[in-house]
Amino acid sequence: MDIGSQIRAIRKQRGITIAQLCEGTGLSKGFMSLIENNKTSPSISTLESIANYLKVPLPYLLLKKEERMHIVRKHERKTSFYGKDQIKVEHLTDKKGLRLLLLEIPPGYPTVEEPNVHSGEESHLVLKGKVMAIQGEDTAILEEGDTFTWSACVPHLVRNLGEEPALLLIASYSESDNGGL
Repeated sequence: MDIGSQIRAIRKQRGITIAQLCEGTGLSKGFMSLIENNKTSPSISTLESIANYLKVPLPYLLLKKEERMHIVRKHERKTSFYGKDQIKVEHLTDKKGLRLLLLEIPPGYPTVEEPNVHSGEESHLVLKGKVMAIQGEDTAILEEGDTFTWSACVPHLVRNLGEEPALLLIASYSESDNGGL
């Protein structure tokens, strides 16, 4: 783990010197230097003291780099097209089986009824347009601001009922990390 580098980065970001941190925690400068250079592993109580002084939650110091905030800038988004009707899919973010997608569904979609089936759970927010959500024998007409959630292992389909493209924000989760769009 790279706890020491994280402590140093937070300390510097907050404009705190090692001397101030040592005075606030009661730790020696030598020991703090060993911690910040990852030469020693501090106890949980020592980390708690440091976290309290830096005003950060203790679990934050224990996160691995890949567990920290993940950012995808707008210009970095991946775009793909799905199905025969080529639904535009913007992949907003993807981390540990949790995905956030932006779908642009063309008017008249689908031209061929092809229900989708995959692992996981999905929650949808209709950002623009009027759609019909179909899952098994259940159907619902939804408009801007409406949401719906379903288990994706049951055949499902979203039909655009409007004359303009519909825009849906979808959060999906799948432990297998291979489901959906």
